[in-house]
This record gives sequence, structure tokens and C-alpha cells, in this order.
Amino acid sequence: MSYLSLFSRLAATAALAVSVLISPAVTAQELAPNSYITLGQAIPADSLNKTEVLEFFAYSCPHCAVMEPMVEKWSQGFDEKVVLKRVPVAFNAGMADLQRTYFVFEALDRLDLHPKLFAAIHQEKRALFDKKAIRKWAADQGINEKDFDNAFDSFGTQTKANRANDLIRLYQIQGTPSLAIGGKYVTSPAFTNGYEETIQVADALLKQAQ
Repeated sequence: MSYLSLFSRLAATAALAVSVLISPAVTAQELAPNSYITLGQAIPADSLNKTEVLEFFAYSCPHCAVMEPMVEKWSQGFDEKVVLKRVPVAFNAGMADLQRTYFVFEALDRLDLHPKLFAAIHQEKRALFDKKAIRKWAADQGINEKDFDNAFDSFGTQTKANRANDLIRLYQIQGTPSLAIGGKYVTSPAFTNGYEETIQVADALLKQAQ
């Protein structure tokens, strides 16, 4: 089933999915075999002595907008040996400016704007897809336009974007949202048929990976 057809069906229940409490934990042994994939070769973590949970997302993706607060809530229960790492995705050149924007938020210590950008695009229906439009929106949120440009065009942001693209390739990410667990497993609503179900599968895989 294509991501488009699956997510069109999921979108009808998106509002409900955000408010649903996560069901009792399941074990990896109880998971359906088609609810995740196991990578042929484990990917080393960038974080020293940590188990990484990678959240592959795109600001333009409405399903990422729904799942982001669910991932955030889940991550609040991680112990000190687990780290959530967000990986903005650019499958084409048209997505590159939004990809870089996440790293601008990181560089300027304005990750409070991460959920706000999702809301601006998907709830307020703002056309924030290129650098010029995003910079103007960011200025309205208190970011100096010169600071935005400096961070957007910096070597550090380019390096992080390159690493994100490497991770997309290494984890064989074909759609968003997707979660990669411990360098070994990948799951997504395309596999589980639901947002809450994806969190449940990812939680079971995280326990197995540690």
C-alpha cells in the first residue's frame, strides 16, 4: 500500500490519535512481523554510549504534525541512556529549506518554534516552504533576520543537513513520519496502520535494543 493511500485513510482519525493514551506496553515478541523492519547492518549511533531514537519528519507532512506531540510525550519517559534525535527529511530540493530550518532552530536555541512551525503550516495554512517566507515568519517569532540568514547559510547547518541525508539513506527511509530505534529497527504508520500503534511498536523495539 502506498504512503499516500495509507495516510489519506489515517488522516480521517488524526485528531483522535493525538488524544489517545498509549495502551499497555507490548513486548517485541508480541509484535506483528510486518510492523517494523530490521536493518541488515546496525547503524552506529552519533551519541556516545546512548541508544538513539531517530524521528524522521518533514514540516510539510501533515502526519508528522499529528505524530510529533505523541513522540515528544513518549520521549519524556526515556531514561538517561536513551536520546531522541530529530532528523528533518528532504526527499527533493523543494524540501531543503524546511530541512535546514530545523537546524536553524537548533543553532539559535529556538526549538520552541519546532511545534509552532508545524502549527503554522497545517493549522494556520501558512505557505512556509521557502527561505524567504520562513525567514519572515521566524522574524515574527522574534528571530532577527540576519541571525536567521547566518544560521541558515552556515557551514554547521550544511554539515547537519548532509548528515541527515546520510541517515535517510542508511536507514532506507521512504516516507515520513518514521522512527528508527537503536540503529537496528525502523517502524512507521505505513507498517503499523496507526500513530499510536507506531509508538507502541517503537517502545517495544526500544526495550529490545537496550
